[in-house]
Parts: sequence; C-alpha cells; structure tokens
Amino acid sequence: MRCNMTMIEANKALDLVQNKLVSWLEAFIMLLPNMALAALIVVGFWLLARVVRSVANKLVIRFFQSGTLQRLFSGVLYTTILLIGIFAALSVLHLDKTVTSLLAGAGILGLALGFAFQDIASNFIAGVLLAAQRPLAVGDLVETSGEIGIVQRIDLRTTELRNLQGLQVIVPNKDIFQSVLINFTRNGSRRVDVEVGVSYGDDLEHVKRITVEAVEAVKDVLLDMGVDLFYQSFGDSSINFEVRFWITSVSNNHFHTVRSNAIMAIRAAYTREGITIPFPMRTLDFGSKGLNALEVTVKGGENVSEA
Repeated sequence: MRCNMTMIEANKALDLVQNKLVSWLEAFIMLLPNMALAALIVVGFWLLARVVRSVANKLVIRFFQSGTLQRLFSGVLYTTILLIGIFAALSVLHLDKTVTSLLAGAGILGLALGFAFQDIASNFIAGVLLAAQRPLAVGDLVETSGEIGIVQRIDLRTTELRNLQGLQVIVPNKDIFQSVLINFTRNGSRRVDVEVGVSYGDDLEHVKRITVEAVEAVKDVLLDMGVDLFYQSFGDSSINFEVRFWITSVSNNHFHTVRSNAIMAIRAAYTREGITIPFPMRTLDFGSKGLNALEVTVKGGENVSEA
C-alpha cells in the first residue's frame, strides 16, 4: 500500500514537470516571431550605429582637428544607438520590467561612480573641453600650473609636456583648464625684452639710435614690427631703458639665441661708439673719532684704494 502511494506521488511530480516543460516550450514557440523580430532590431540598430559613427567621424573632423574628441563623439553616438536597439529588442520580448531594472541600476551605478571618481570625471570633462576649444596643440611651447614645456601628447585625462630640462611632466587637464595658460607658440611671433643701462654722461639720443641700429642688424629680428626703446628710470649709476623687438616663435632655444645675439650686438656697438655701460661704485668711510679716516673705494665688489 505504501509502495503504491509512493508511485502515485512520483507520477504526479513527473506530470507537473512535464506540464511545466510543455508550457515553457509553448511559450518559447510563441515567442519565436518576437525573438526573430528582436534579432532583426538589434542587427538593424547595429548597422545604423556603424553608419552614424562613420558619418560623425567625417562631420567632427571638419569642425575639430582633435582625433581624441572625434573618437569620443563617434563612440558615444555608436554606443547610444546600440543601447537603444537592445532596449527596443527587450521590449519586443515583453521584458519591460528588465529594461526598467537595467536603467535604474545604471543610474545608481553612474551616481556611485561619479562620487567615487570625482577627480577622474572632472579631468575627463576638462579634457573634452580642451579638445573642443583647442587652446594648445602638440608641439606648442606653453606655461601652465607652474610648468613650462613643449606639449607632447593631449589625452582626455592628462596632458604630457617635455620641460626645458628634457623631463617628462604629466599635468591633469583639470589643472590646465582652471589655471592660467600661456601659449608662446600660438601667435607665431614673440616679443623679446632686453634691459640695458648707460652712463649719465652719454647722449641719450645717440644711445637710442645706436642701440636700435644694432638690434636691427641681428638675424631673425622682425624688422616690419619695429624695434622700440623706452627709457624707464634713473638708476644709482645709470639711466636704465628697455629694448623691445619681435622674432618668429620657433622654439625656446631660438628665443634665447636671438636675445643673446642682440645683447652681444649692443655691447659691440657701444664699445665701437664709446658708450659706457656703468657698473656700481661705492665709497665706504670707516672714519672714527681719534683715528685717521679710512676710505675704501669699491668698484665691482673689489677694493682698489685704501688710505
């Protein structure tokens, strides 16, 4: 009797499993048209995403010469269209609740990641803005965040410089975007300032003419932009002025070379014309009551007479 009861229960369980499998199979067969349609939707949106990405690459390169920004923009469009296709396919399969759960989960995950990686996100956004505005390019000599160097690479998170000592410097894009940026290359020309001082006994008009002529004779000075000389102050031992001229901005080494050549040309012209560039002279009096006065004349930091 007990064995018969066991057989009956086993048959019932087997019937339940069979009925469940049959219902699943019927549901699967009923969903076959939906699955085929969902597959077509995914394939269609995938092909559409590829076409849009190709068109976007051609359009973006017309407005922005940044390959990084081009890849980012086309990649975002491609992913967005592909996700729309996947969600549409899930909706055709009557998985609307799954779509809602995925969107909610993605939103929560995005919010959590945003708080966890604030610096990375801010550097990424700054990199996108730098790529769009293009205040600097590879090969430019720039100064930013206390660093001076030549731009080697611009990524979405950092910018790589090679400083004037040849060292690699990695600067976060957020620091570049939020601080002062000086681009020495962008305008194509750069002004050179040279400070000089002459003796009080020299003719200032003569000094001005000789100085301007000496600078104009220096190689790579842009004569069409003129050479300016401005007297600025009465110093302790000289009348001080500043010479300003322009050169083509080739490199930082070129800038220093032209300035050095200008200084040598001015010095040679002054020697030829008898113009004096004075150096400090001080007289120290160590007189003391009851003792002979002691005077020391100091020229250029050396004692030359003593009494």
